[in-house]
Amino acid sequence: MKTNNVILDKSKVFALQIIKLYKKLIKSNEYILPKQLLKSGTSIGANAREAVRGQSKADFYAKMNIALKECSETEYWLELLYESDYIDKIIFDQLYFDCQELIRILVSITKTQNS
Repeated sequence: MKTNNVILDKSKVFALQIIKLYKKLIKSNEYILPKQLLKSGTSIGANAREAVRGQSKADFYAKMNIALKECSETEYWLELLYESDYIDKIIFDQLYFDCQELIRILVSITKTQNS
């Protein structure tokens, strides 16, 4: 479902891509790295959604900062999966680009807290 909220929509699409990759990776009997990726990659959107429904401005920014941290963690797991040859360059490049885009959006959102 589209919400017309850029961070909510993009983070949900990203989470769905991560879930598809997770399902593919566990077929190869690799569980630890994919599980970490699944947790952080789906947590971005969950925290962003919580932020939108936050009780205060401080709550909003706290949740958006958590989403940003989860996004950075996801970036790390993607790098490890690629550099250890669990995912190929095409998959890595697309997901990494999408992750970088989410980071830019979240940095922009969280920077306004200090303005």
